[in-house]
Amino acid sequence: MQYFDLHCDTMTECTLQGVPLGENQLHVSLHTAKNWDHYVQCYAVWIPDELRGDAAWDRFLEIVRTFHKELTENHRCLSQLAGPGDLTFLEKEGRHGAILTLENGAAFGGNLERVKELQRLGVRMCTLTWNGANEIGRGVMAPGTSGLTDFGREVVSAFEAAGILVDVSHSSPELFWDVARIATKPLVASHSNAKEVCKHPRNLSREQFEAIKNSGGLVGLNFYKAFLNDVPEKACMEDVIRHAEYFLSLGGEDVLSLGGDWDGADLPDDMPGLAAIPDLYELFLRKNYGESLVQKLFYGNAASFFQRENLL
Repeated sequence: MQYFDLHCDTMTECTLQGVPLGENQLHVSLHTAKNWDHYVQCYAVWIPDELRGDAAWDRFLEIVRTFHKELTENHRCLSQLAGPGDLTFLEKEGRHGAILTLENGAAFGGNLERVKELQRLGVRMCTLTWNGANEIGRGVMAPGTSGLTDFGREVVSAFEAAGILVDVSHSSPELFWDVARIATKPLVASHSNAKEVCKHPRNLSREQFEAIKNSGGLVGLNFYKAFLNDVPEKACMEDVIRHAEYFLSLGGEDVLSLGGDWDGADLPDDMPGLAAIPDLYELFLRKNYGESLVQKLFYGNAASFFQRENLL
């Protein structure tokens, strides 16, 4: 089994609940994937909108300390991926990979110098907002019609210079299009689905997906019930296929990947956690998706993208 996932909140939950990454009752446990051939997980540091300024930065650093602690305690099977060549080396070693990401640019509280600290720590991707507004711009659930602030435009440039991917999940439509107009590197939506399939405002419109595709970017399918189905209590694994099918119909064969939103969302009953991934893989095959395409969705597209961008 090969699996590359663009988003989970597991490291945040390990910190808040005081539980280990190795074996736990969370959606993501290293024990679940112990026999998989290759497993790369992006571990997001989630900053809630109510934390601002130094409190947000302190939360970020607290969770990063947990991340490093878990890397040390699980060093025989897990390594941080933070630079060119890391992924190839890890695949040869047979260990799993951890990528540090940030969910909500409010973490650095309007201080552009903190982008350098993110780079030093090996952060490889950051959503500019969560659902609310911050110094960078307006998130998707915040009232208003604004997009990027002037500071936000500086952040996009600083991220691109630092090798940090701009993640447009959680962006308001206005912020999304502001970013699309000024970005010089590919866009990523690490955990977002198709609005044509499920109308939730967090999902991507056809035009947004095509803009990401045309930038050479990447989109990770989200497993949150409310993003999968307009009637969330009916959401199931089949809905993941429906969203994939729509994006693939738009030419997304080299764009689409998975970003489960593990430990940050309510999941369908038939997707209780990481253990559901082999079943999802088999479901794609039963739906007559070819093995080579399914391998790209579950691992290859994300791995190729990060290597192409000279990040891993």
